[in-house]
Amino acid sequence: MKINPYEELANAIILRAAKDYKKILSSVKINPRNSSLKYQKSQIEKFFRSRWFKELTDADGEFIITQLKEEYLYDHKGIFVSGKVS
Repeated sequence: MKINPYEELANAIILRAAKDYKKILSSVKINPRNSSLKYQKSQIEKFFRSRWFKELTDADGEFIITQLKEEYLYDHKGIFVSGKVS
């Protein structure tokens, strides 16, 4: 099977955004008044909702945001971590 380099690049971009989003959720939780962190979070959400994202994939950006937030609410052992992610 031949790998499409453009598809690989698109997947890498989306994966990087997802990793960055999970990291920023954690940072915002620790420092909720940091406007720079809030801005970064909003920019990543904007990407997942953007036309460019839709060009990269058929995936639902809103669904991805929701899933990443839910993943954040669970630690690596599957134990629910209390708190709301906005």
